Amino acid sequence: MYGFRAFLRVSAKTHKWDAIEREEMSEGIARQVIHSGRMTTARIYLAEGSVVPRHSHDNEQLSHVLEGRLRFEFDSGPVEASAGEVVEIPSHEPHRVVALEDSLAMDVFAPVRADWLSGDDAYLRNPQATE
Repeated sequence: MYGFRAFLRVSAKTHKWDAIEREEMSEGIARQVIHSGRMTTARIYLAEGSVVPRHSHDNEQLSHVLEGRLRFEFDSGPVEASAGEVVEIPSHEPHRVVALEDSLAMDVFAPVRADWLSGDDAYLRNPQATE
C-alpha cells in the first residue's frame, strides 16, 4: 500500500534537540536551530537581564515562551509573555526582547531565516554594535 502513511515515512524527518549544538551567541543568549525547506525553528536560551537588540526581519515569527518571562518591546508598546504564552510577530515588525528571568523560548519563522544560514545575524552575535 502506497498511501499517505507511506509518503510520510519516506519524507518525514526527526530531529533531536540533544544532538543539535547549542550555539553561544552573546553573553546570556544561546540557541539551537533547525532549518527545514521553508521554515526555521529555534530554541532560544536567555539569561535574566539579557537583551536581544531591536531588529526586524522579513520572516513571520511565533515565539513560544516555554520557561521564564520575556518582555517584547514594539513601537506600539511592550508585551510581557510567560511560560505557556505565544507572541506572534508580523513580518518587518521592529522588536527588542528583554529576559525578565532565565527563559527558554521556541521560535518558529517562515520563511527560513536566510540571515541565520549566512551568518548575517550580528544583532545576536554582537548586541552592543546594534544598540
